[in-house]
Amino acid sequence: MSTRHYSHYIHGQGWIAATLLLMAGLFALPCSAMAMEEMILIRSVAKNPQRPPVRFFHDAHNEKAEIEDCSFCHHVYEDGKLVEGESSEEEPCSSCHPANPEKGQLGFMRAFHKRCITCHDKEGKGPLTCGGCHVKKS
Repeated sequence: MSTRHYSHYIHGQGWIAATLLLMAGLFALPCSAMAMEEMILIRSVAKNPQRPPVRFFHDAHNEKAEIEDCSFCHHVYEDGKLVEGESSEEEPCSSCHPANPEKGQLGFMRAFHKRCITCHDKEGKGPLTCGGCHVKKS
């Protein structure tokens, strides 16, 4: 095999490798986009939050925690009583849990902390500290 043919052979393999890399990249884009769709940023409603937002992977969390009933978190209360089987998943949490709650009202931040930490503590899994959920970017 002459040098010229060998050089042509290398360039041919390079083209194939480049094509395979491009195809892998194109395949990875929709996958990473789908993974990004599952992440929900839960931002503080405070004017000057002390902690970064919580990066919450809704479907992965519920699968791992074996939560099948949406109303477990997306609950509905009427006259101070839980309405069984009723879900509020179409409403933003802040519609019932405002940033600045009035006396007797459960505010946005406290509602999340109460629901999440209580469940994590009861089940013996999941973060219990601020930095466990509010992870600073490195």
